[in-house]
Amino acid sequence: MNGKILLIEDNEQNRYLATFLLNRRGYAVTEAVDGKAGIDCAAKERFDLVLLDIQLPGMDGYAVAAALRGNPETGDVPIIAVTSYAMVGDREKALASGCNGYIEKPINPETFVSEIERFIAPQQKGTP
Repeated sequence: MNGKILLIEDNEQNRYLATFLLNRRGYAVTEAVDGKAGIDCAAKERFDLVLLDIQLPGMDGYAVAAALRGNPETGDVPIIAVTSYAMVGDREKALASGCNGYIEKPINPETFVSEIERFIAPQQKGTP
């Protein structure tokens, strides 16, 4: 296994595609369908990376990122915003909320995993 990733995404098709691509590359993926469920998962289990949709029902991704950053148990876990928000300033807003990276939807299946791997520490990917 290359590492454990928490995917917080409300869209079933987006969850399926991301999970498929990550599983194919050896990552274990835990899925959460909204922000509260994602925060709860992150509190129970240690992940190497969080993939976070910004447009979530109830609690948006900005609030989720801030909550994860505010918890000592999850504060250092890399968070990548994966979002359809692609207007001027959206990237900066995601980064300001606590995200380490930003990927626009629709994702490119050819480059998606390599884009997020640069945020996972080498020892977490199975490399010494």
